[in-house]
Amino acid sequence: MVGDLALDVVLAPERPIEAGTDVGGRVSLRQGGSAASTARWLARLGCRSTLVCAVGRDPVGRALMRALAGDGVVVRAMRTSGARTGRIGVIVEPSGERSFVADRGAANLLQPVDLREGWFRRLELLHLPSYSLIDEPLAAASRRAIALAREAGAIVSLDLASIGPLLARGRAPAVDLVRATAPDILLATAAEADGLLDGAPFEALLDFAPIAIVKQGSNGATTLALEGDNRLRFEIATPSVLASDTTGAGDAFDAGFLASWLASRAARRSSPAALQRAALAGHRAAARHLASMPGELQFG
Repeated sequence: MVGDLALDVVLAPERPIEAGTDVGGRVSLRQGGSAASTARWLARLGCRSTLVCAVGRDPVGRALMRALAGDGVVVRAMRTSGARTGRIGVIVEPSGERSFVADRGAANLLQPVDLREGWFRRLELLHLPSYSLIDEPLAAASRRAIALAREAGAIVSLDLASIGPLLARGRAPAVDLVRATAPDILLATAAEADGLLDGAPFEALLDFAPIAIVKQGSNGATTLALEGDNRLRFEIATPSVLASDTTGAGDAFDAGFLASWLASRAARRSSPAALQRAALAGHRAAARHLASMPGELQFG
């Protein structure tokens, strides 16, 4: 994983926020960052998991690194003195809808020179959220990581991550970004897929990657794959899971899917069955995440 390790400041009001007055609720400080959350769940699922990232030289960065290492992730963190560790404000409305305020800080300051070729030897998969490819110098570091991963014979997976940052410069640059990444596996929510495709059918995701997964929350997942000249599509139904805060569930899904897919490749299982199995594994990981959200970050 190359990308963000950040502090999530989660605000969960008991009722809709009213301007100019107080509303009761809960404020939590948790380990966040899309790349870090995927790395965490890959480790929890028994995979060797490494996160390459940048944090500030501050207590928040130290606490986040310690928490992630406690979950079994190898953390390769560049500690920058010019910016504080990234912080993400997460507002969870009583309905469960979420909004984000991103102060990425040091998370965007990883540079190509910070990467070590030895970190990428024997690599099976490099996973990136699109956040890692949008802002410099992190984007340049991520492109270098992709090149090192390809040299090592690894596959590359990309999660579109968030429709706002992805399309901030327009749809054409977003399309160019995904094409240039040339992922082997592309993961997205339905809203992210619609934004990238401008309303075209989901099958058009296969113009970007030979495997594409559209995460549809309680409606399951749409799994797409190229097999020769054929375009396969499977609708994977999954049990609904009630949750008041779904932050990080998509990252956990990615980890479950990727862990299962890597195991299927090693066992040389047939693609259609392996893809369906991987989508169900992604759902199970997301459900486990919702049942055991990251605990309050400890700064001691």
